Amino acid sequence: MSTLLISGARPLGGDATDVLVRDGVVTGIGTGLDAPSDVERLDAEGLVLLPGFVDLHTHLREPGREDAETIATGSAAAAVGGFTVVLAMANTSPVTDTAEAAERVLDLGRATGLVDVQPVGAVTKALAGEELAELALMHRSRAGVSVFSDDGRCVHDARVMRRALEYVRAFGGVVSQHSQDPSLAGSSACCHEGELSGRLGLPGWPAVAESSIIARDAQLARHTGSRIHVAHVTTAEGVEVVRWAKAQGIALTAEVTPHHLLLTQDRLSGYDPVFKVNPPLRPTEDVEALRAALADGTIDAVATDHAPHARHDKEHAFVDAAFGMLGLETAFAVVHDTMVRSGALDLAGLADRMSVAPARIAGLTGHGRAVEVGAPANLVLVDPDAGHTVDAAASKSLSRNNPWHGMSFTGAVHTTLLRGRVTARQGETP
Repeated sequence: MSTLLISGARPLGGDATDVLVRDGVVTGIGTGLDAPSDVERLDAEGLVLLPGFVDLHTHLREPGREDAETIATGSAAAAVGGFTVVLAMANTSPVTDTAEAAERVLDLGRATGLVDVQPVGAVTKALAGEELAELALMHRSRAGVSVFSDDGRCVHDARVMRRALEYVRAFGGVVSQHSQDPSLAGSSACCHEGELSGRLGLPGWPAVAESSIIARDAQLARHTGSRIHVAHVTTAEGVEVVRWAKAQGIALTAEVTPHHLLLTQDRLSGYDPVFKVNPPLRPTEDVEALRAALADGTIDAVATDHAPHARHDKEHAFVDAAFGMLGLETAFAVVHDTMVRSGALDLAGLADRMSVAPARIAGLTGHGRAVEVGAPANLVLVDPDAGHTVDAAASKSLSRNNPWHGMSFTGAVHTTLLRGRVTARQGETP
């Protein structure tokens, strides 16, 4: 029997207490706990104890692009970032569109053992947007897939989306949509459409390309009685549609990325491809709308959209470079700085948006639980006062497309525990 005593931690930023963990489960909370003399001790004085973070949106690249990331390196980055589970997107090679492919991703994650890796299944075969993938078979497999997404591509055909929603309703699944109408924002669109895109000569990505798909999918979710999740909302227009849908009682949830909470389109002025991401960075007024929506619960969750790329895919002229940026290791710091230090959320609110809500959306009952007796010890200790500067070279990811390099933040992950086992401590994995 393994036993761990976490001493002096402050659950959700409250009063300091001790937490006893036996065989991966919280068995006691309080002072003067009865623990064996040989118990492993973890001094958490001055640290805040939160449920381990849950990422609804991670690209691990394996299989197919192990030059950019592997499940092992991505898991290490996730553990260092305070995550205990990540949902691995389906746009691998081959695509995760069969039960066998999903089980392969699950097994690779288990072999690494640093975080739980939960496969996301493709909505359509080969992400082609035409024929549904093996949704039910993936759900019934050992991987137990419940979230499906063609992320990177929009399921733009309304008939196909309707069929997917009807299909997943039978087993309580959810479709996560990349809301980008290809007739309004094509594959080359890489800059928010407006004065800046015109001045820089970059293909524009208008807000309506996002909001129109969110509105359509909300109506389809209402029609089918199914659940829709909106990946990486980026615009004030999109927020308003999400708010409207929720007011109508539609089963719609939404996420926002850390980079869309802080970075603006102004970063594109130097044509640095590290800032090329899809959806693109938006103007300040959209960033402000996203922060307000996350604070008031219109946006349910933070998701990283961690998108590693090999240098030979990213180091090109801006229009030719791959979309995406890293996010797992820095997510807590960015959200803490933008939302908690600003007063928009407290630490309990941060835990809700980064752990409780995403676990609920994905149906992950073993994660996102309150710090209470009987709960799995999937936990993270953070130091809200620790200042640090991001060094891209120190990343656990294989890739270096890190938009935060050289930026300073207050708030750092100290220790991550997966079922009571330390998987990361002060930036290092076992």
